[in-house]
Amino acid sequence: MGIVRAVCTSKVKGTQKRPEPFVRCLVNWGIEGDAHGGPWHRQVSLLSLEKIEEFRRRGAPVSYGDFGENIVAEGIDFSSLPVGTLFRCGDVLLEMTQIGKECHSHCAIYQAVGDCIMPREGVFARVLEGGVIRPGDEIVVEPRWGKRPYQAAVITLSDKGSRGERKDESGPVVAEALRQRGYDVVEELLLPDGMEPLKKELMRLADQRQLDLILTTGGTGFGPRDMTPEGTLAVATRQAPGIAEAMRAASLAVTKRSMLSRAVSVIRGKTLIVNLPGSPKACRECMDVFLDTIPHGLDLLRGDGGDCAR
Repeated sequence: MGIVRAVCTSKVKGTQKRPEPFVRCLVNWGIEGDAHGGPWHRQVSLLSLEKIEEFRRRGAPVSYGDFGENIVAEGIDFSSLPVGTLFRCGDVLLEMTQIGKECHSHCAIYQAVGDCIMPREGVFARVLEGGVIRPGDEIVVEPRWGKRPYQAAVITLSDKGSRGERKDESGPVVAEALRQRGYDVVEELLLPDGMEPLKKELMRLADQRQLDLILTTGGTGFGPRDMTPEGTLAVATRQAPGIAEAMRAASLAVTKRSMLSRAVSVIRGKTLIVNLPGSPKACRECMDVFLDTIPHGLDLLRGDGGDCAR
């Protein structure tokens, strides 16, 4: 259990927040009147009081809200908990959706002392049940009843698609196939071919959002810009080659050109990443190979899978 020590808001993004006597949380929006409210996954930000106090001991004169946090709570180490954790504070129910964030432009605190704890210690949540939060309220981790749906992202790699010169057809096909099987597709991205943009997004989705599955489509061939396998391997912490091997084996029955696919399948942390071909038809065929099999692997990555011998 923790205790809320401050609730803060700001009218403009990128500015320090200021303490309020109370805040009103709106379902699937965030805090009423706060600049970060909206139908997205970073509706409310939370930071542990202990992390702020530790920062203060280093000589930084920071106040509540200076890191851009909405809620400061004592007694809970937010960043040590997994994405998907539920927090109950009175009538308000929050679901943690992300740990940390990329710091695009260094804040005033970073400029002053050369560091900021929000990118690594702050967490973000969305509002599942609304209500009012005040300083002094209790905040507790609430048990989740029932299994949380697998969360996934789809990334399309295409130079022409990213420039608007060609409509992305594969990404929507992949996302729809996932939804039909009960996956919660939380992000769909369209990136240019190449390694660096892909690496950046794979690390963000796996590390900060802690997704169960990321599927990429495109960039797996022999073309000079086809670098999806290299970008995927660069972020891998473990190999999972069987999925890519199974896709190639099954595709050989359709076309011998499948042997030219360089697609890989890997693990980063607790996230499975699989490369798919670039055409909608080939994506459907390849997904049919593994989608009914991988839930056991995803459960094992989550830490709640059973014995393989069963």
